[in-house]
Amino acid sequence: MSSASIVPNSSDFPEVNASDLRKALGQFPTGVAVVTTRSLDGEDLGMTVSSFNSLSLSPPLVLFSIDERARSLAKWRETKGYAINILANHQHSLSDRFAQALVDKWTGVPFERGHAQVPILKDTAACFTCRPYAQHESGDHVLFIAEILHVAVNQAATPLIFCQGCYGDLLPREQSKTAVSKE
Repeated sequence: MSSASIVPNSSDFPEVNASDLRKALGQFPTGVAVVTTRSLDGEDLGMTVSSFNSLSLSPPLVLFSIDERARSLAKWRETKGYAINILANHQHSLSDRFAQALVDKWTGVPFERGHAQVPILKDTAACFTCRPYAQHESGDHVLFIAEILHVAVNQAATPLIFCQGCYGDLLPREQSKTAVSKE
């Protein structure tokens, strides 16, 4: 049997329903990241992203995407650096804050400055300090590929998890090792 007979033609599939697609994607647990930058005109920008991934170890690359409708997209496209802040399990309020458009995201938020004066959030599980590497328009988003310049890891932190529209926690390390060893 040839592989061509196993794979149906794309015309054999009904159109993908956006609501069903969101529900299916929501079944995949992810960490929560807030990407921050400083625009060329000196404005601090930040947004919660669910589309953060590792891409390459050599060179060290990661990626995230931004909706093409984002009002700040033009500023993101011209910036000289990013911080990808991996939130810790106690930082869901930061995720909520940076997920909103057109609100004051920075008042009272502790951060320090990194490469290209980018704001780096404090007390996160990890942070990748990056510079732009490439950008690609992909569907209704712009894909940002970033080269990692520095990595900071808080080994004591547990990362914040998002799944099925809710925040969650990982099992404590001791419990998860026991659960795996019983199988």
